[in-house]
Amino acid sequence: MRSLITYFTVVVNVVAMISLIVGVLLHSGQGGGLSDMFGGASGASLGSAAAEKNLNRITAVLATVWIFTVIALAFLLSA
Repeated sequence: MRSLITYFTVVVNVVAMISLIVGVLLHSGQGGGLSDMFGGASGASLGSAAAEKNLNRITAVLATVWIFTVIALAFLLSA
């Protein structure tokens, strides 16, 4: 049973890690990021601000999931 939980935790960790990388790359840096990708050159549309806000929340949740799975794996693999 313990190895099943360990494998499940590893899968969740890898999925969260890849999703976190994608989420961070979608954020706007000095350019427009997500707003430039989908909104064109305007960059001041209302939809892009809501998309960035939601992307921030999703990225924070993914980071939290990743941190908890890393801690869980540390406990599962230490014994």
